[in-house]
Amino acid sequence: MTIGSAGEHTWRYRLWRHLRTAYDGPFTLVGPRETLHDPVSDAPTSSAYADPDFPRAHLAGWGEGWQHMTPLIGETVRSCRADVLLVSLGLIDLGFYTNAEQTTDNVRAFVAAAREAYPRVRMAVMPVIRNIRVESDPAFAGQVARFNELLAKTVADLDEAGSPLLLVPPPASYDFRTDTYDGTHPNESGEHKIAGAFAEAMWREWGLGGPYEAA
Repeated sequence: MTIGSAGEHTWRYRLWRHLRTAYDGPFTLVGPRETLHDPVSDAPTSSAYADPDFPRAHLAGWGEGWQHMTPLIGETVRSCRADVLLVSLGLIDLGFYTNAEQTTDNVRAFVAAAREAYPRVRMAVMPVIRNIRVESDPAFAGQVARFNELLAKTVADLDEAGSPLLLVPPPASYDFRTDTYDGTHPNESGEHKIAGAFAEAMWREWGLGGPYEAA
């Protein structure tokens, strides 16, 4: 949902477009990766962005979640000098790798590793956005609800004045039936809604940027 697939803009692009006009200061997107997922090779090897003219650096992966990113985040923060982390993870963890409690343990480890790399890092974390699987798999739907509950408590527990941890309210109008192209991955409207959720949260809580306007 964050890395994007060949031919897409990605919500990263939508957020960058917004901040170019809403944020009064220098900024850039950072990370050790730049590519999109290539559906043909089923690998992160594509550079075919719908509009490639933006800072494409990121730390995201097709089929990667908290479990996969936790071992990478410390070195990424150090090497890329990241000071704000925008995190949307968990769906793949709960779907294939870890239960709600185990995923929450990975959240805590992720936060600790990021802070060890840069003690004043800010983190904006979005709960898991429901996808089409919740309709046919009640157990999975229950795990999503349980994790989102635990995530909210974990964010509150770990929030610090010097390294704020922000729970980003998921976009209220987001509907996987209309805001994705396959029940999971965002289409244009979904990209705008995810970008808007991060933008509005950073503006309201941290004074970064301004109200989101789709562009």
